[in-house]
Amino acid sequence: MPYDIKKDLKQLYAPKNREWALLDVPEQRFLAVDGRGNPNTAESYQVAVEALYAFAYTIKMAAKHRGEDFVVGPLEGLWWAEDYEAFTVRAKDSWQWTMLIAQPPWIGEEAVEEARESVRRKKKIDAPVRFEKLHEGRCAQVLHLGSYDDEGPILARLHGEFLAAQGLKEAGLHHEVYLGDPRRTEPAKLKTVLRQPVG
Repeated sequence: MPYDIKKDLKQLYAPKNREWALLDVPEQRFLAVDGRGNPNTAESYQVAVEALYAFAYTIKMAAKHRGEDFVVGPLEGLWWAEDYEAFTVRAKDSWQWTMLIAQPPWIGEEAVEEARESVRRKKKIDAPVRFEKLHEGRCAQVLHLGSYDDEGPILARLHGEFLAAQGLKEAGLHHEVYLGDPRRTEPAKLKTVLRQPVG
């Protein structure tokens, strides 16, 4: 059976809680690419996501060839802005982001560099995709059902109520895991894991 990170780390990729809860997130390995701007309209965002998937599937096929097959994980993103209000009011042009796809524990820098030449040659994609380790540790996390644009109230509850009640504050970048494909799923049925490192 191919390795599937969604099954191996169910607490991160299949949470059931619809209200904020705390958990400890282990170190993970990712393909990563940075950018800024509205994810709905910025060409750089579309280019970044296309490049991430090109790398992810190239690495998967090389691993499968070695007998180490795995399921490509969902798209994820780290998001930030100069002013946090940019998220609650959805001022998307000012958003900055690092888009991610998680990798199995045995995939490292060398696999990404091997994929780079193949992606450049076969897909004609030359993008600054990199290998990154991320250890978020203690986090608040919730499963959001619905449109991405409806995240405002649940984020406001995190920052206005939950963290204060727990005596915590933000200690890292806002993290989202996209469990549905917005091209094939109606907005009301989208599932997104929202995560905030805390300390």
